[in-house]
Amino acid sequence: MKTQFSEQFAQYRDSIVPSVRPLFDRFHLCDLAVKAVGVGSVGTRCSIALFVAGDDDPLFLQIKEARASVLEPYAGKSVYSNHGERVIVGQRMIQSASDLFLGWTRAKAGFDVYIRQLRDMKMSALVEGWDFDTLRMYTRVCAWSLAQAHARTGDAAMISGYMGSGRSFDDAICEFAVDYADQTIGDHKAFAKAIREGRIQAITDQ
Repeated sequence: MKTQFSEQFAQYRDSIVPSVRPLFDRFHLCDLAVKAVGVGSVGTRCSIALFVAGDDDPLFLQIKEARASVLEPYAGKSVYSNHGERVIVGQRMIQSASDLFLGWTRAKAGFDVYIRQLRDMKMSALVEGWDFDTLRMYTRVCAWSLAQAHARTGDAAMISGYMGSGRSFDDAICEFAVDYADQTIGDHKAFAKAIREGRIQAITDQ
C-alpha cells in the first residue's frame, strides 16, 4: 500500500507546512477506501486514508478531488498548476487557523486532489429551536466572520470603497439569499414528486 502511493503522498508531504512534516513522518499509510460524498461534493471523487503511528495512534485523512474553478471562464485560468493547491492556498488565506494537515497532490489517475483531516473537531451550532433574536445574532456573527475572511484575501479598504456606504450590496445579497432558498424548496418539491411518480428510484433507511 505504501509503495503503491508513495509518489502521491511524497508530493502531499512537500505541500504541508514544514513544521508539521516531522509529525506526519511518524505515520505510515495503512489503508485507503472510497468515501461516499455529501451533497456539496456530488460528482467528485473522495477517499479516506488511514495512517498509523502506533496501535492507538491513527490519523484519518480525507482526499477530495479538486476541479477547475467555476470562475475560470470569467476570471481566467488559475495561476496554480494543481487545482488542489489552488483550493488549499485559498483556505489558508481566509482561515486564521487552518487544519495542520492541509495539502495537495495529484492522484495516480491524473486528477488533482486536496487533503485534510477527516475530522478536525469543528463545532457547529444547533439552530433548531432558536428564537428569532438568537438566530439573528448568530447570523450577524457568521456574516462578520465571513467578511473578515474575505478581507484577508485582498485590500480591505479597496473592497469597502467599492461597496460604498449605501445598501445596494446588502440588498443584493439578501435578494439572492431569498431567491436561493426559494429555488432550493422548489427543487426539493420537484425531486420528491419525481420519486412519488416513479421517475426516480430512491433508497431510504426505512
